[in-house]
Amino acid sequence: MKKFLPLIIIAVLAIGIYAWVKGINNTAVTLNENIKESWGNVETAYERRNSLIENLVNTVKGAADFEKSTLEAVVSARSKATQTTIDPTNITPEQLAAFSQAQSGVNSALSRLLVTVERYPDLKANQNFIKLQDELVSTENQILTARTRFNETVKPYNNHIKVFPNNLLAGILGFTEKGYFQASEGAEKAPEVEFNF
Repeated sequence: MKKFLPLIIIAVLAIGIYAWVKGINNTAVTLNENIKESWGNVETAYERRNSLIENLVNTVKGAADFEKSTLEAVVSARSKATQTTIDPTNITPEQLAAFSQAQSGVNSALSRLLVTVERYPDLKANQNFIKLQDELVSTENQILTARTRFNETVKPYNNHIKVFPNNLLAGILGFTEKGYFQASEGAEKAPEVEFNF
């Protein structure tokens, strides 16, 4: 029996180390998959908004004397936003900043469009426009919820790979920190809305 004691100790240590590494890896994989799913929900919400913006722009185009430059700004911002994509397997703070900046451009152009619409009583009374505007408000709430849930999904993953002793293996196993959505630069200031008639 004494002969086998070192082998038993080595076997128990090997099984313990295997279980520890497996636990760290499997938990990180599960949390990472949750992040991918959550990111998909964020993208879906933004995709819905982009579709609504296209419909809104088409409705506004019906107003013959509507400012062409305002519409072009919205279309351009939407185009830039749809070209900015993120690989959910490698979400970095820099990628999220670029994505947020592109979406911020959409928000800004859309705000200018909605302020400009105030000058067009016929357009404001258009039922299609009113419905699209309501849907946009609803979609903005969905985007906020999706972004919040994304951040809530990233936190346990980042915590898992950063705590000791998990941090010793996380990098070796290929798990890196994920970025959070941050408020857009200048978001702490209330927007100025002017109605110049």
